[in-house]
Amino acid sequence: MNILGIDLAGSEKRPTGIAYLDNQNKIKTKILYLNEEILSIARSFSEIFIDAPISLPHGRKSLEENNGIHFREFEIKIRKLGIKVLPSTLGPMRMLTKRAMYLKDLFEKQNKKVYEVFPAGFYRIMNTPKKMEDIVKLYDDLGYQLEDKIYIQDEIDAIACLITGIMFKQNKAFLIEGIDGSIVLPKNF
Repeated sequence: MNILGIDLAGSEKRPTGIAYLDNQNKIKTKILYLNEEILSIARSFSEIFIDAPISLPHGRKSLEENNGIHFREFEIKIRKLGIKVLPSTLGPMRMLTKRAMYLKDLFEKQNKKVYEVFPAGFYRIMNTPKKMEDIVKLYDDLGYQLEDKIYIQDEIDAIACLITGIMFKQNKAFLIEGIDGSIVLPKNF
């Protein structure tokens, strides 16, 4: 599958994790920082599954405008499922949202499909504590071969983005849509 998982940082000074399958279907991860690095790697992929807000709430014209609207319609829907999300318009999320929307536009200009995903929701639906060893065991249980290395959380979350994308392509994940965007989450097993 030609899928790239990205756990995007809000700043180019912080690590962004990426994950993809190599030619032997082994999961590979990297840490990147700069937008140019991300765009360079993304050239090889047709679909991007990114952990970052890639749209604004309906009725919100910009991140700078504070009109009291903070949640997107699909975020309200997933909150009702017991999955907590931070609003894309508050505090440090603004920087992440701005960067994600910028990269999404560039990806789409390269004819890539871009989907928003949420690793914390993935772990909740998959009933996995967010401890590193439990998550690595989950990936092994799902049949994914990981590199033998020490991972940081950004890489582990990028793998969740990648696996959510793979599951979506296999009809094992679904799209929760709203008037102002959508998010892909695994189906409840």
